[in-house]
Formats: sequence, structure tokens, C-alpha cells
Amino acid sequence: TIASHETVLVDFWADWCGPCRIFSEAFEAVAIRYPDIIFGKVNIEEQPELAKDFQIKSIPMLMLFRGGVVVYMNQGALPESILEEVIHKAKALDLKEIQEQASEYKELG
Repeated sequence: TIASHETVLVDFWADWCGPCRIFSEAFEAVAIRYPDIIFGKVNIEEQPELAKDFQIKSIPMLMLFRGGVVVYMNQGALPESILEEVIHKAKALDLKEIQEQASEYKELG
């Protein structure tokens, strides 16, 4: 999903996490307003391998990808207004530049 869509927001969460439930409301409300963005939720209890692959140590954890590259990561719940601000800033980023920088970084590593 991340590789095949321009902008993807992923919320890592669990049923037992109180802040995750609170953030879920804002995440779902904002998702309705941005149909051009893929909003995904990963329950770390049901998908422990994904949580491990993304090195999730604390939840809720939000990751925003542009062109397959993480451009924003936040631990903790965000209010709707801040989540929308993050989306606007991410959409304003130059996708070609992000991918070029990521390619250069991979060459170094």
C-alpha cells in the first residue's frame, strides 16, 4: 500500500491503549475529509511483525509516507487540527525531491 500510493498515513495502535482510542476518533474524522490519502490502521497485537518491521516501541504511533518515504512520525495522540496541519505540510513537499533524497540516502547506507 505504501509503495503504490502517493500519500499514506498509518496509525499503529492496540485495543488496550486509551490514547489510541482517543486518537482514533480524530484519525477517522480527518480521513473522511481527505479521500485522496490512504489512511491505514495497524493493530500491533494482530500484526506484531509489521510493528517489529517499523520498530514501533510506543503507541499510538503515526507515520506519514510520501512517495514511499517517511516524512513525519509522531508518538502520541494528536488533535484533529494538528493532524490536518501535518497533512497540509506533507502535501506541500516536493515529491520528486523526497524520492531523490531517499535514493541518495540509500546509496550511502
